[in-house]
Amino acid sequence: MKYRRIAFIAASTVLAQRACDRLRLRYAHTSPEKADAIVVLGGDGTMLETLHKHFQRRVPIYGMNRGTVGFLMNEYREARLHQRLDAAQMVNLRPLSMLARTVDGKSHHAYCLNEVALLRETRQAARLTLSVDRKVRMKELVCDGLLVATPAGSTAYNLSAHGPIVPLGAELLALTPISAFRPRRWRGALLPSTAEITIDVQEPKKRPVSAVADYTEVRDVRRVTVREDQDITLTLLFDPEHNLEDRILNEQFTP
Repeated sequence: MKYRRIAFIAASTVLAQRACDRLRLRYAHTSPEKADAIVVLGGDGTMLETLHKHFQRRVPIYGMNRGTVGFLMNEYREARLHQRLDAAQMVNLRPLSMLARTVDGKSHHAYCLNEVALLRETRQAARLTLSVDRKVRMKELVCDGLLVATPAGSTAYNLSAHGPIVPLGAELLALTPISAFRPRRWRGALLPSTAEITIDVQEPKKRPVSAVADYTEVRDVRRVTVREDQDITLTLLFDPEHNLEDRILNEQFTP
């Protein structure tokens, strides 16, 4: 067996906790710090929290859906867990690194796996300046917000904002506006994964903007820099019939 030592992590819901109790009785389990693989029981939110918590260990993580959407999760079954882990396909993900500077001069750093979202905080639209690799590409974007999405996150908030679905192996990032007012017809851009994206907030005190990296929020930002961290690789495990790459591809043919 590839993964002899398994750690079980569950969401706080009754459904996930009961599943975790049954699996711990059925299979030997250990702490996440000693595990060869971590099995997550819950939904995509629990999966993201677990990935963030274990960034440094880079231990393979296998999810089973005991939540709602479960896009990052496999089907929940209690039997033959070791065999499923051994047969699972690896999907490597690289997180986005966000550096946000606020109007009071403070800097905040965070990682995310889905998207970095800039969102207006008040009734007034945000006014943003977009630069790619330190070259200004759009002097003014008036909008409700802006997303920088990874391929894995391109089917989440990005898709709801009418952004493109990005295949996992494409090595691209999606830059997607939220309710763009000016230029009205701008629908975003696809950028190489090596790009460094800088968003400057015009009139940050009059038109305050927050920056959100997965579940880390920084309010009243004046500049946000986003890039893919090439030095961190996270590994998810998927049953062959529920491969994440196939799921992302299938989303493009879902009516």
